[in-house]
Amino acid sequence: MKNLLFLPICLLLILPSMAQNPSSQVKPDFDSYSTPSGPLVLTFIGHGSLMIQTGQKIIQIDPVSREADYTQFPKADLVLITHEHGDHLDPKALALVTKPTTEVILSKSCAGKVNQGIVMNNGDQRQFGQVSIEALPAYNIIHTRNGQPYHPKGNGNGYLISFGGKKVYVAGDTENIPEMAGLRNIDIAFLPMNLPYTMTPEMVAEGAKSFHPAILYPYHMGETDPARLVDLLKDSGIEVRIRKMK
Repeated sequence: MKNLLFLPICLLLILPSMAQNPSSQVKPDFDSYSTPSGPLVLTFIGHGSLMIQTGQKIIQIDPVSREADYTQFPKADLVLITHEHGDHLDPKALALVTKPTTEVILSKSCAGKVNQGIVMNNGDQRQFGQVSIEALPAYNIIHTRNGQPYHPKGNGNGYLISFGGKKVYVAGDTENIPEMAGLRNIDIAFLPMNLPYTMTPEMVAEGAKSFHPAILYPYHMGETDPARLVDLLKDSGIEVRIRKMK
């Protein structure tokens, strides 16, 4: 499904600045998918940070300065922040990717932590032109610190992004929660896989099997070996794609 002949607008904008600054390390991997509404391009920045191009629009998800030099990226039309932790909410990076017309979507736990943004609670839906966004639950059940979950239910969001007939699920920091089983017709899913904050490969496999996305990208991986997940899902019919998302 990757279209090597298509060079997305995001990379067309990045590459000239790289030519001016040879020391730049911004060389993001990307996968491109065709839709009736235009290209859907996934750019793998690092950890929980992603960029998605929908047609001519740019969506940044959890932009964080330690993952990239965001001066080298195009300004976003839409930014999605999953929750308040520093590896997901970075006001400095947020300022670099926004412009006066950028819409910023925040989870409940981010309210008051930045000067801009619309809070979406779990279950809320919004339409941004041709892009539909639904905020989904993202939380811990098992993994806790001092008896409290690392990510309490209701604080953070996962996001379901729909464009051109494609559904992309970016789970945020979560475990394999029961709500995953209610997802339908997911084309692409990003599920986090690192301890103690999110999931083991076994938990990711169980979560993925509950809603069966066509393509699964493990992300937010830390030191977890993704080969274990590939083995667990080898006969599931789910295509696992590994990218640099430590």
